[in-house]
Amino acid sequence: MKRMYVAGAVALALAACGGGGKAQFTIGGTITGLIYDGMVLASNGQTLAVPKNSTTFAMPKQISYGDYYEITIATQPAHQDCVVSYGRDSAGHTAAINALVTCAVQAHPIGGKITGLTGTGLVLTNGSLGGTLPAAANATSYAMASVAYGSTYGVTVLTQPTGQTCTVQNGTGTMGDVEVNNIDVTCVNNP
Repeated sequence: MKRMYVAGAVALALAACGGGGKAQFTIGGTITGLIYDGMVLASNGQTLAVPKNSTTFAMPKQISYGDYYEITIATQPAHQDCVVSYGRDSAGHTAAINALVTCAVQAHPIGGKITGLTGTGLVLTNGSLGGTLPAAANATSYAMASVAYGSTYGVTVLTQPTGQTCTVQNGTGTMGDVEVNNIDVTCVNNP
């Protein structure tokens, strides 16, 4: 009699797991910072296009208890870089699969050539974002802090070098998808 109760309890437990004996899990999670379209996630032979401003995701097919999963970024969204945390394991180690996809807007450095600088004391600034950059005498190039996609920049001379006047060419613009390396500085000796 006792064996019949145990067998019945096991049968009920298996039925509660979907009838096949293995619990099913949705590969999903949360998303932060996604503001552009184009991201595609992949895992276990399936892909999922994720629209901008999404805060959660769930792959279309479930996996069984014990199945290994690994969530990857098959395609990055436009103008952003995303990474997956807690995105690989075996189903069932936790009550639910809840990966974290974190996205950030791409940023690229700005800079250019310096021609004719012989004096000391040249300081450049990006007035749009703040920050300064001193340039040593005889410098031939410079690079400033990165600027996020879609942000404006405005490089100007904050302090002129001793005995010289420097001007900036191509100093303003809006950051695109690649670094800007044509913000050139030309210095000439004062009369």
